[in-house]
Amino acid sequence: MSLAVGSLAPDFTLPSTSGSDFSLYNNFKGKIGIIYFYPKDFSAGCTMEACSFRDAFDVLEGLDAEVIGISTDDIPTHLRFREAYNLPFHLLSDTDKIAAKKFDVLAPIIGFVQRVTFLVDENMKIAAVYQNLFDARGHIDSMIKELRRKSIRV
Repeated sequence: MSLAVGSLAPDFTLPSTSGSDFSLYNNFKGKIGIIYFYPKDFSAGCTMEACSFRDAFDVLEGLDAEVIGISTDDIPTHLRFREAYNLPFHLLSDTDKIAAKKFDVLAPIIGFVQRVTFLVDENMKIAAVYQNLFDARGHIDSMIKELRRKSIRV
């Protein structure tokens, strides 16, 4: 089971498609952030999910939310995926499953990264969680609903 609402989001630092490392506490502190974990670049469900975040990006910006995607794919694969689907947000490479372990999103026994999305508030607390491997579109819909409720504003 992933981290619960109200939990402090654990810090991590991972390589990013931006060309610099991304540190949660340095890059999202004082901001609202959406962190979505997904299994694999270019797979059908993950492509649908990434494109749903892309298609709603203007809405998310209007709600002052930043987005990052995380999978175990390497940076060259992420760069190809980002370019192929014109993703306006950066992807992080978690090849050693560091962030996936900290956020408790690994499937039991088999250890693959599950499809889980977290909304993190300005104080690095988990404000919402959506976990569903088969509902790729539901992740963005859930986050927008939570953001519009303004339930995470301090």
